[in-house]
Parts: sequence; structure tokens; C-alpha cells
Amino acid sequence: MNGMFSILLAVALLLPVMTYAAASGDAPLKCAPTPADSLGPFYVPDAPVRAKVGEGYVLSGTVRSAVDCGAINGAKIEFWLAGPSGSYDEDHRATLFADGSGNYRFESNFTPGYGSRPPHIHLRVSAAGFSTLVTQHYLEAGTSGARFDLVLLPAR
Repeated sequence: MNGMFSILLAVALLLPVMTYAAASGDAPLKCAPTPADSLGPFYVPDAPVRAKVGEGYVLSGTVRSAVDCGAINGAKIEFWLAGPSGSYDEDHRATLFADGSGNYRFESNFTPGYGSRPPHIHLRVSAAGFSTLVTQHYLEAGTSGARFDLVLLPAR
């Protein structure tokens, strides 16, 4: 079963690259785009600009272009997540901007799972000249942070 899962995961990660190249007639992308995920019902625009909404879990990475893997400085990254009580609220929303090297760092609580959903943090990433990406980072039990690079496709 693990072999089949690995094959399905590889196809899921490569499909956006193959689809983009086929649809655009462009050369294949140098970096695989971050897979899109559900926006969910709890997104609210205009979250406060801040890099911390709790403590105990640090998510960091680099925002990159799928075309050449180059860093995208100034990309806007919006975060929303369930607080320790398992509810979404204004205290657990944030907006930050990637630095001059495309890097970001966001600190929060280790968000709890709820219902059938595993622990996760929602992200919406936008930058001039690129398609907006909505995705989710899934937290692994027993960790206090992760690296999550965000790779964007050029706008069409």
C-alpha cells in the first residue's frame, strides 16, 4: 500500500507542472508548484499584519517562482487557523510579507484538529505577476515547526 501511495503522491505533485506546460506551450517549470488546497469557510480578508498569533509552532519557508525557482520578495501571505480551543477567531489570523529574499517566518500555537480534519494552517499567497495560491500546511504531531516553501505559478 505504501508503494501505491508514493505513486499517487508523485502524480499529484507533478500534475500541476505537466498541466501548466501543456496548456501554455511553455517549457516545463523548474520548480514544482505548491499544490492548491481548500479555502475553507473561515477565510476573512484584511487580517492584521503580524508574524505571530501564538507560540509553540514556527512555520517558515521561501516564496518562489515555479518558472525558475527564484525568490519572490514582498509576496503577501495570509494565515488563518484554529486557536487552542479549536475555533477560528480574529486572534488567529495574520498577514505578513516575504522579505527581500522571499523568506517568511510565522509563529502560532500547534493548532488542534477538529471533526475529521487533521491539524492544519490555511495560507493564501499573492504576488504581482503570479496566480494567487490557496493551500494548507498540515502539522505533524510532536513537532514544533516546519519548513514550507510556497511555489507560485505565473499569472495567465
